[in-house]
Amino acid sequence: MPRPMRWLRNLTVLFLLLLTFAAGWLAAKVGIGSAVDPVTLPERERQFVELMRDASMIGYFTVDGREDRKNVPDRYDISSVEKVGDDRWRFNARIGELDVSVPVTVTMRWVEDTPIIMLDNLTIPTIGTFSARVFFHGNRYSGTWQHGSVGGYMYGRVERR
Repeated sequence: MPRPMRWLRNLTVLFLLLLTFAAGWLAAKVGIGSAVDPVTLPERERQFVELMRDASMIGYFTVDGREDRKNVPDRYDISSVEKVGDDRWRFNARIGELDVSVPVTVTMRWVEDTPIIMLDNLTIPTIGTFSARVFFHGNRYSGTWQHGSVGGYMYGRVERR
């Protein structure tokens, strides 16, 4: 086989390997793929999945620097929550004030029986880039949020729809 053909073949194989790696990395990063079977989850995680199934997060958010205004109503309708990796969870949700339904994959860690959602500059298509820390205790949630230079607090309760 002539040398240029061998180089071309090797380059093609290398490109395909890199493309395969990039596709796998992207799928893992955004939580595409199969969810973990809820039956195999630890009890605390199964309880969280059940709490969030067909539920709404109903509450308020504040905006830093606008403390003199009333808190703004906030609503997230969650159809389901699925574990898609070690500490990766996909929330299939409709975001209230924007009326957009999107699957959002987040990092969620546990402190004993308390789940904490952590977003670090997560871009949600058509909505924007957000950072947040939100924890759940029973049927209540509370946390902080940031969207560019604007941020504040959020809090409320989880209700079954």
